[in-house]
Amino acid sequence: MKRRLFATVGVMAVLALSACGGTDGEDTASGDNAVPSMSASAPMASASPSMMMSGQFGSGCAAVPADSSNPGSFEAMAKVPVATAASGNPLLSTLVTAVKQASLVDSLNGAQGVTVFAPTNDAFAKIPKADLDKVLADDAMLKKVLTYHVVPTQLSPDTLAGTHKTMQGDDVTVTGSGTSFTVNGTSMVVCGNVSTANATVYIVDSVLMPKS
Repeated sequence: MKRRLFATVGVMAVLALSACGGTDGEDTASGDNAVPSMSASAPMASASPSMMMSGQFGSGCAAVPADSSNPGSFEAMAKVPVATAASGNPLLSTLVTAVKQASLVDSLNGAQGVTVFAPTNDAFAKIPKADLDKVLADDAMLKKVLTYHVVPTQLSPDTLAGTHKTMQGDDVTVTGSGTSFTVNGTSMVVCGNVSTANATVYIVDSVLMPKS
């Protein structure tokens, strides 16, 4: 799979979006590079297995905080826009760093009814650090890779399978059904149907690379 990523976009092959291994995404600076902090005042209630079965699915969901007062919990994420929601999720800290680097925080938070394929920290870790650093240093390429992870329509699990045009312009193809989905033949959804105030998020285990 690594070979496929690098063959498709060479050094570009790293970028992408999201999630495990960087900072927790908290940033008090103002402007597009700052992810607004989330209030920790959500009601104290844990996500029960029945709640997860009726909404989110996938083995990776177990790593999401269950305490609803935690900004990374499903309940807290559902109350704020997607870039802010990702900043509290421990699986997506690398993605959050990339989004801020590409100045996409405001764009993602302001978008309405979108679907985001969010790579985990482990997905980014599959890319050699030197290559990832090069992509992070190239704002244009970074933005291109990140927007390839965003579909400008909101996809439920029932409508997820199929080919969808991304904000970057190229298509992503999702196969599968029920609670098992793969994006572009290689990237598996490890935690799906995560709601934020303006998006539905599918957390994936590999970074997606555009063809062009």
